[in-house]
Amino acid sequence: MDFRLTARQQELKESARDLADFITKYELDCEENNGLPPRAHAEIRDAVLDSGLQAVNMPAEWGGAGLTVPEQVVVQEELGRLTGALWDMVWRPANALSHCTPEQRERYLVPVIHGRRRDCYAVSEPEAGSDPQNLRTTATRTADGWVLNGEKWFVTVGDHADFMIVLAAAGEERAPTLFLVDKDTPGIEMTRVPRWMHTFVYEHPEFTFTDVRLPEDAVLGGVGNGYDLTRSWFSEERLMIAARTIGAAERALELARDWAVERRQFGSRIADFQLIQGMLADSAVDIAVNRAYTHQVAWEVGEGRTDRKTLHAKAAIAKLAASEASGRVVDRCLQIFGGRGYDRSYPVERLYRELRVDRIWEGTSEIQRLIIANELIKRGTGALQLPVTP
Repeated sequence: MDFRLTARQQELKESARDLADFITKYELDCEENNGLPPRAHAEIRDAVLDSGLQAVNMPAEWGGAGLTVPEQVVVQEELGRLTGALWDMVWRPANALSHCTPEQRERYLVPVIHGRRRDCYAVSEPEAGSDPQNLRTTATRTADGWVLNGEKWFVTVGDHADFMIVLAAAGEERAPTLFLVDKDTPGIEMTRVPRWMHTFVYEHPEFTFTDVRLPEDAVLGGVGNGYDLTRSWFSEERLMIAARTIGAAERALELARDWAVERRQFGSRIADFQLIQGMLADSAVDIAVNRAYTHQVAWEVGEGRTDRKTLHAKAAIAKLAASEASGRVVDRCLQIFGGRGYDRSYPVERLYRELRVDRIWEGTSEIQRLIIANELIKRGTGALQLPVTP
């Protein structure tokens, strides 16, 4: 096996780093003002389009970058270095949108790819977080479409997006179904915008849906396919979370290493103290091991050699391991900075707050453990093995 980056992957890595470096200048503004003004959104949108990294997960014939999963991981790793979740301004449409009908594609997906619209995914509810099968949001059939009622929480980008992908129990069969819902449809109310531990360039509002009337063609991917499409999105996004947390951890380690070399105490560089050296070494191990595994799983996805259920478990392993390891890394790095590490003007402090949510969203660490354990119990240790060349 050859795990060297291809020339194409190296080119993408450099482009993504250049884009991340450009967006970095907005970090403090985002932190101090809990978001960015419209001017900054427009500038970053233009920079994303100029970079060619818009909609990396969508085909080139639709206007996306058309990257493979390994290439997407390379890009996401670089973008993960950004604080304020500014990586999310380099938009990746929800992969469920690839199931749009031609008419839906022109109305929703193509404008997203070109930066003219923005989607958000509404899955979680007060009683349905990591387990979406407890859905209480319903879609009732009418003579000309559907009526949507319910409540959704933690709708990331919900303040900025202009349409939603809503998971609901459809019809008397309560078939899990995705609906495309324009946010300005009567009956939709953004009821609460919580303030979170991290600073995020977008918000995660709560919404209620009261007798929201939808046309028949609002269904995305067919009635009853909502769980499968959402699981596919979870698997892909968990792998991208692994990549981004690795990038964040690497930035934290770079900053901590440079600080340790420059900072002097008791007449010596703190890098000469063995306890500091131990933290640096442990951090390097956490990053190296998780990068290798994340790239392995991305390669398996790209090669198509592993079945869907096994890949679901492997994505869970990558997300669980990388998010928890990156949390350890940034904790050590903050400690190396001492009091300055607690200052919000330092990236390490911001990364410390922001990486914490990666052990919660898109399935908590506990849910990832259940997914992995269920795969082992039902199908053996295949999730731990490399695929065999056919």
